[in-house]
This record gives sequence, C-alpha cells and structure tokens, in this order.
Amino acid sequence: MLFLYLYFNYLSPVFFLSLQKNIALIYPANIEQKLGFDTIRQHIINECISVLGEKMTEKLKFRNDFKLLNTLLDQTEEFRQILQFDNYFPSQDYFDLTSEIDRIRIQGTFIEIQALIDLRLSLITIFNCLKFLQPIDEEVKYPELYKVSSNVNLNENLIAAIDRILDEKGIIRDDASAELRKIRKDLKSKTATAEKKLNQTLAIARKEGWTGDDVSVTIRNGRAVIPVTASNKRKIRGFVHDASATGQTYYIEPEEVFELNNEIRELEHDERLEIVKILTEFTDFLRPYSYDLKEAYHFLALMDFIRAKAKFAIRIEGVKPLFSDKNLLEWYNAKHPLLFLSHKAQKKEIVPLNIKLSAKDRVLIISGPNAGGKSVCLKTVGLLQYMLQCGLLIPIKHTSETGIFESLFIDIGDEQSIENDLSTYSSHLLNMKKLVEKADDKTLFLIDEFGAGTEPQLGGAIAESILEAVCEKKAYGVITTHYSNLKLMAGKVEGIVNGAMLYDTENMHPLYKLKIGNPGSSFAFEIAQNIGLQKDILDKARLKSGKSHLDFEQQLQQLEVDKEEITRKKQELKVADDFLSEMIDKYQKLSDNLESSKREIIKQAKNDAKELIHQSNRIIENAVRMIKESNADKEITRVARENIQHFEEKLDKTEKSAKKVKSKQNQSIKEEIDKSPIFIGDFVKIIGQQTVGEVEFIKNDKAIVIANSIKVTLPINQLQKVSKKEAQQKAISSKKTNYGSVMTEINEKAANFNPSIDVRGKRAEEAIILVKNLVDEAILLSVYELTILHGKGNGILRHVIREYLRSVSEVKEIKDQHVERGGDGITLISLK
Repeated sequence: MLFLYLYFNYLSPVFFLSLQKNIALIYPANIEQKLGFDTIRQHIINECISVLGEKMTEKLKFRNDFKLLNTLLDQTEEFRQILQFDNYFPSQDYFDLTSEIDRIRIQGTFIEIQALIDLRLSLITIFNCLKFLQPIDEEVKYPELYKVSSNVNLNENLIAAIDRILDEKGIIRDDASAELRKIRKDLKSKTATAEKKLNQTLAIARKEGWTGDDVSVTIRNGRAVIPVTASNKRKIRGFVHDASATGQTYYIEPEEVFELNNEIRELEHDERLEIVKILTEFTDFLRPYSYDLKEAYHFLALMDFIRAKAKFAIRIEGVKPLFSDKNLLEWYNAKHPLLFLSHKAQKKEIVPLNIKLSAKDRVLIISGPNAGGKSVCLKTVGLLQYMLQCGLLIPIKHTSETGIFESLFIDIGDEQSIENDLSTYSSHLLNMKKLVEKADDKTLFLIDEFGAGTEPQLGGAIAESILEAVCEKKAYGVITTHYSNLKLMAGKVEGIVNGAMLYDTENMHPLYKLKIGNPGSSFAFEIAQNIGLQKDILDKARLKSGKSHLDFEQQLQQLEVDKEEITRKKQELKVADDFLSEMIDKYQKLSDNLESSKREIIKQAKNDAKELIHQSNRIIENAVRMIKESNADKEITRVARENIQHFEEKLDKTEKSAKKVKSKQNQSIKEEIDKSPIFIGDFVKIIGQQTVGEVEFIKNDKAIVIANSIKVTLPINQLQKVSKKEAQQKAISSKKTNYGSVMTEINEKAANFNPSIDVRGKRAEEAIILVKNLVDEAILLSVYELTILHGKGNGILRHVIREYLRSVSEVKEIKDQHVERGGDGITLISLK
C-alpha cells in the first residue's frame, strides 16, 4: 500500500539511517536548534489531535528525494485547501488503537470495553475521512490524499458488529446474547426484591427509633446495609459489616436480604463472565482484520499529521511554491515563520526577503550594518529550505521558484567547546574544514560573520581562501561579513555576487531589506555618531582607520545613491522617449496630410490653368470671328475688345485673391514653426488646437496656462507662442463660438471623471501615461484626492509611479492606502 510504503519506508528511523548515508552533509548535529526548526516542530505537534500525529511529527527529517518531497508538499497543500475552502473535515476521535490491536492478536485475548468504545468512534472517523476524499461524479478533487485513502480496505460491517453488542452509552447490550439477557433479567428482579425488603426493614428501624429519621441505606464492602445506633444493634438480626470510628454506629445487613444479596453477587459474577465470553467471541471475529485495522490507523495518523502541517501553514501563510528538481533559490516575499508569528502577535509588519541563487550566481555575500538583518536573512534561507525539504509549506510568494539540495551546512553562532578545548575561532575553522572536504555542487552552505573571531587581516585572508575553494566545488551558499576583501571577490571569482542590507542614512535606522548587486556599508561611524559617541574619538578613529578604507565605504554608499538616481533618470527618459515617439507619430500624420493636401491643390491648380487657357482661347477666337464677319466694324470690334478686357480684369481679381490666401498660409506656416522660448506673460496655444491662453507660471518643463478663466498645467513642448493681437482675436472668436462648447466639454469631463485608476499588469511607461492623464484632468477639474491601484508584486510599478508623482509640483502628499484596504498596493494622492 502506498501510504504504508511512505510511512514505514520514509518515516521510520531505519529509513533515516539509510537516508543519512545518501546525504552528502547535514551539519552540525544541532542544526534544527540553530535554525529554530525544533520550535517549528513543536508548533506542528501542538496542532495535532492525536498521539499518532505527534509521533509522526517527531519523525520529521530533512530529505533529498524530489518525488517524495513533491508528494508530501502536494498532500499538505491539498489539506490546506480543504481547511480554507472546503467543507468540514473530520477532526475528532483520532484514537490510537494500534497497541490494543497488537495485543488482541494473541489467541484467547479479548478487547476491553473502553478500547471497544474508542474503536467504534475512531472507525466512524476513518470511514468519514474516506468518504470525504471519495471522487464526486468521477472527479478526484484531492488526488494525492485520495491516493493515500484508496489503499485503506476496511470492512464496513465492523461498526455494525460493534453496534450489535454495544449501545450508544458504551454498555454491553442485554441482547448481546440470550444468556446475558436471562442473567440481567434475574439480576434486575432480585435486586428489586432486595431493595424492597431493605427499605421495609429501614422503615421499621426508623419507627422504633433504632436509627435516625434522616438515615438511608448505604454501602459497605459492596453490600447494602442499614446504619443503626450501637445500643440497638441487637434489635436487627443480620450481618455486621462495619462500625463508625467512634463506635456509635453499626452497619448491618438484615438477615432477610443476606441470602438474596449473595444470589445477586453470583448473578453479577455470571454477568461478567458472559460479557467476557461475548467480547472474546467479538475479538475472534475482529482478529482477522487486524492488519487492515493497523493500516487504517496509520492512515488516520497520516491525516492528523498532514492536517497539523496544513494548519500550521495557514498560520504562517505558507504555500507550495514552484518546486523543481534543481539546485536554485529564487524567492520573493519570503518570511521567517517564527519572526512572522512574533510580529503578528504584536501587530507589527515584517519586511519580506527577496533572494536568488542560481548556477550563474551561486554564492551571495551579504554585508551591511550590525543589527541590520544579515543574520535573520541567513536564518530565513536556512530555515525555509530545511522546512521545504521536510515536506512543509513555507511563507513565500507562490510564484517563487524553489529547488532541492542534497547537503545542508550551516555555521551560525558561537561553537566554543570547553570539553574539546576549542575556542570560538578554532571551532569555526573546524567547521570550514568539514565544509571544504564535503561540499559539492549539490550543497547549500550558510555562514554567519565569515572570517570573524581572529585578527581581521589574517582572518579575512583565510576566509577568502576558503571561499575560493568552496566556489571551485560549485557549491551554493549565503554568507554574511564585514570584511572588504570578501566583498571585492564579487566579479573576480566566478559565481560570487554581493548583496547589501539597506540602511536609512537620513533617519539612521536599518530597513531590514536585502538588495542584491552591490556590497553594503557597515555604517560604523554613522551609527557611532548617531548614538552620541564623542566627536574627538570618532575623528581619531577616522585617522586610525585610514583614508582608503573610508573612501571605500563612502564609494559603496555613493554607488547605491548613484544607482538609484540612474534608475530614476532611466525611467524618466523612457517616459520622455515614449512621449517623443507619440509626438513624432502625430507630426508624421500631419506632414502626410499636408503633403496630400498639397498634391490636391497642385492638381486643382493645373486643372484651373487648363480651363483658363481654354477660356482665353475661346474668347480670343470669338473676337477674331466677330471682327472678320463684320468686316472690322468699329462697334463690333469695340464689343470684342471689351469682352477681352473684362476677362483680363477677372483674371486680375483671381490672382489677387490667390495671393491673399497664399500670404495667410505663409503667415500660418510661419506661426506653426515659431519655436522661440516661452516666458511668463506670453500668449500660447496648444499645438493643433485654437484655444489661446496666457502663461502664468513656469517650472521645469511645465507651464500653468490661463485659458477662458480655467488654469491648466501643460508641458511646454506642447505649447506654441502666438502674438498678442492674434490672442485677442482668438479670445473674441472663442467667446463667440467656443465658450459654450468648452464649458459643455468640461462639464462632461467632470460628470464622467473617475478619481481612481487600475494600472496592474501595465508596463511602466503605459502606467505613467495613464497617471499623467489622471493628474492633469484632476487639476483641470479641481479634484484633490486621487487613488492609483498598482498592486504589490515586486514594487517596481509602485516605485516608478511614485518617482513620477514626486516630480509633479501640484502633488501635495503621497501615501499608502490603509493596510486593511490594500496597504502599499494602492497609492493615495493629495493635490495642492
């Protein structure tokens, strides 16, 4: 059976002994205590509802079998889905009957009544679990859990067989056998008779004053007796069973019920024998199912174990990320589970970790200030990888990619040993020796404060040599250090990359955020200055530390600042480039339209010229004909001459009109290409539009323009300067013809304006254009509160949008939405 195979072969101590031989290195022996996994294990044990589940949790171990781990992770993920989104899964009566089942395998033994009660209840739970996981309409909802359940073969008649001999109160039924029914009937009759006679004797004793009025029948030595005073003990014939400590009261069993009680005792003995007989017969019926029952209880244990893992995963927001049979880490929003629970209890936020190790960048060197989160980062990597390879879901973004390592090595904390006469540094060196010996390309190593514990220059040199040796073996790792020579190995030694724990230099506090790419500064002098260490001491320290070291630290800080500035400028250039491309497209279309209009005008002009020549020829020919036919009559000649003159005058008028049009066109063209600088007080219009306004204010590359009593903020490169005379003419024309339409358009914009936009999934440049349009319209319509939904993700979109908003002078405030309504996934904007 599959799950028994998993249980016996993967959860048994024997398997772990064999597993340890296959693992290149799990070091040190107390790795679980150093990483905090022992606390994780206890949390899971606390979620168990049975001893069976607790036993399985105690056997959790690090594994390197990808197929097995994938199955275990899928099982836990499926159970997490059940707990969060499905109906109620059976979660009571998880009793452990395995030892009782083993005991009754011996012929002649019988199951105890309490065990029989637990057996019935736990069997009901097992059958309910099996029923829950059964396919619905041939659809298997939870395939991995179903694989486990499908191998349980239990006879459903077992519960019916128990119900035939046991009632709902856990008592053997009267009709469990004919003999038991007869015994209990006689027992009931004789007991009633004995009680009747006893009560009659008690009534006489009360009446005669042999005992008090408040005295009742009591029990001594398992027999019903009557308490009487010492002076009246001879008044009732019977057997004295006991006397009070003072000797004032005697407990007498009356003679008339003595024999009757003896018969009752015999019947009770017969009843016990008959019950044993019934239980023995039932046990004989149950014994052939002992193997199936053991299998079923291992299934129940596995359900409890997986359920506990799933419940703990829900508490720490654990999921199954992308899991591959490779050596890699590409984690996003990873959280240390114990730190997460602690912060959650204190209602504090935790800064998630983004980290990547790949075949190209195998070793990450993390540097930064003390108490900046380096060690927490290291332990987060170690603990989450250990949890993952124990089959546990981890608190990480579900799109993160996780791999598997055959070996895990850590060197965290003080390993000083008095017994072995080892100093802290000697202990670290011993650990490094084992790492260099055992490491290979399937090893993950984690080292805290690499090289520390001895003289810095020598310790740094040894650490550098050790790191080179480990890198030659293609091992993967994360180390923390303050040594500059180790930071400088990135780029020189293949596979090494730097990382820095970021620090807020303005407010002088750590940000607990890892950034991969550049080394970090220790900020030793800044921190010392911040806590108030005397200035003269710091000045001396700067001299002693040497200018080269300080220059290196300052260069690290400046590199980070420069990188941030370059990233911001790059984004701005990208946005500007997109805008320029849009303008080029727009002008290209205008140019194409002009060229097309030009061809049409030339074509029309040619046609007009042809028609003009044709008309001229016709008029001249007509005049010549008239003169010839009249033999050059003076009057006819005069009329012909006047016709020609009238045609010449018409041509003159047409030519003058064309010149005026051409003059206006040239003036218009001249205005379009007017690129002189724009200053405050100039009259301008938006390129491609007719509305004219006056420039009120200019800052950077934007101008505030007043047009028709409305203030609009526009980029200067979208404006065209016009003369004051033209501005006045445009204003009069606009008042006559466009004011109503402008107001109508503004009213329509106000009615349809939405102060919230969703830019999730957009590219950065697309999002910036949408945000820009939103802000411009808000300023136009005097809307002062805006909302941008950009999501959380890696924070890139949020950063780009906020960088742009900070460059807009009209933006008064930028802040996150309330944490319960989206937190830093939504940006709230207040305008001036």
